[in-house]
Amino acid sequence: MAGRTLSALVAAIALAGCAMAQEEPEAPGLSLVRVPAQVDADAIALYEGVAPGSETWTHEEVWSSTGTQRWARNVVRPTLLPVLPEGDATGAAVLVVPGGGFQFVSMDNEGYPIAEWLAQNGIAAFVLKYRVMETPADEGEMAALMTRLFDPSTPAGERPDINKGIPFAVADAQTALKLIESRAQEWRIDTDRIGMLGFSAGARTTLGVTLAAGDAPAPDFIGYIYGGMSPVEVPPDAPPMFAALAADDGLFGAQGFGIVESWRRAGIPVELHYYEQGGHGFGSFQQGVTADLWFEQFLAWMKVRGLLESGSSSNSG
Repeated sequence: MAGRTLSALVAAIALAGCAMAQEEPEAPGLSLVRVPAQVDADAIALYEGVAPGSETWTHEEVWSSTGTQRWARNVVRPTLLPVLPEGDATGAAVLVVPGGGFQFVSMDNEGYPIAEWLAQNGIAAFVLKYRVMETPADEGEMAALMTRLFDPSTPAGERPDINKGIPFAVADAQTALKLIESRAQEWRIDTDRIGMLGFSAGARTTLGVTLAAGDAPAPDFIGYIYGGMSPVEVPPDAPPMFAALAADDGLFGAQGFGIVESWRRAGIPVELHYYEQGGHGFGSFQQGVTADLWFEQFLAWMKVRGLLESGSSSNSG
C-alpha cells in the first residue's frame, strides 16, 4: 500500500518527542529552538520542481520547537503526506490543513496527530505542509515577530499582513485535492467523500478552496475548526460544514457566528459546536474541557451524514 501507515507515523511522533500543545504561543514568554526538520519518506511533492508563484523564493525551510511542539517554517516545497488506515477503510478521505497564521505550519498539534486519529477510524488522511510567508530564520527574531502578531496592543501597521499567505496555501490545497482524487483507487477512496479539515489559518485555507469560483477542485465536506466567523457569500453548491470554536478564543470567540448564518441562509447543512473553554488552537491538545471532545463529535457528524459507510457514495443533504 502506498503512503505512510499509522504505525510508522506513531513511531515518528514518538521519536520526535512531540507533546500536544496549543498552536498559539504565550507571546511574552515564547522561546523557540531550532530542531532538525522531520523527513517524511512517504511525503509527496505537490509540484515537479519549483512551486508556481514562488520561483524567486530563496529562503530555506526550517523547523523550530516551542518546547511542546514543532513548527515548519519558510516552507518553499509543499508536500502531501498520506496516512492510511491499516485495517478496514471506510472510503472517506480528509485533507488535513494545519494552522499557523500563514507564518508556520503547526505539524505536531494540527497535523500528524489529527491524521493518526482519522486513520484509526478508517479514514484516509493527508497532511498538507503548504507554503507559508517568509519569516526570520533566527529563532529570536521569529519569537519577536510572533509577539507582535498575537499581541492585541500591536499597531496594525506593525503586524505581518497574513493575507499575503492565503493564495499560496489555497493553491497548494487545491493541488493536493487533485492529487488525492487522481490516486483514489490506489488509496481506496470514494471520490464523492473527499473532505477538508482546517485549523485556524488552515480553516481560512479550507474556506478559500470551498468558495473558489470556476472549475477549481472543491471538498465534499469540511471541518472548520476555530476559523474566522465573519459572514461570507456561500454558493448554492457549497459542501456541508462542521464548525468548532471556543468562547474564550482570543481571536474569533467574540465575532459572533456570521459564517454559520451564511451557510444557513444558503440552505447548506451546517453544525456548530461552541465550547465554553478551549482557547485558540486546542487542536489535539487535551485540556480537561469540553473542547477536547471536538474530534469525537466530528466523527459522529461524519457518521450521521453517511460519510463513514464503507463502500458507499454519499453526498447527503
